[in-house]
Amino acid sequence: MIPSNTTGQERMTDTTATNNTKPRVLVADDEHVIANTLTIILNQSGFDAHAAYSGEKAVEMALSLKPDMLISDVIMTGMTGIDAAIQIRAHLPRCKILLFSGQAATADLLEKARTQGHEFEILAKPVHPTDLLAKLRG
Repeated sequence: MIPSNTTGQERMTDTTATNNTKPRVLVADDEHVIANTLTIILNQSGFDAHAAYSGEKAVEMALSLKPDMLISDVIMTGMTGIDAAIQIRAHLPRCKILLFSGQAATADLLEKARTQGHEFEILAKPVHPTDLLAKLRG
């Protein structure tokens, strides 16, 4: 419990310091259930995880959250996960990026990104939580 004579700023700093020790992860998937489930699993596994439900929202959130890692579905309505990852990497070059997909069209999109000089690691959907955590910690 925080003593009552502690100022609001000190409380905020104390909370921020605690959150900064956890790796910050942004999960992007237009399937809300998948994004929310992965976020819950990551938060319970020692990460500070946040969900975005589109590529556009992932880019917007990444600029303010400055995540250490992005986990994104490749095929999403609107901006693809690859396009979001390229934009996020341009602003946050140290952000680790892990893409996942269950669709065959992913190979063509990844090849196009490679020809533009972008290399991304990809996992097949469905992603087992143990495999995902091993990738993030590895």
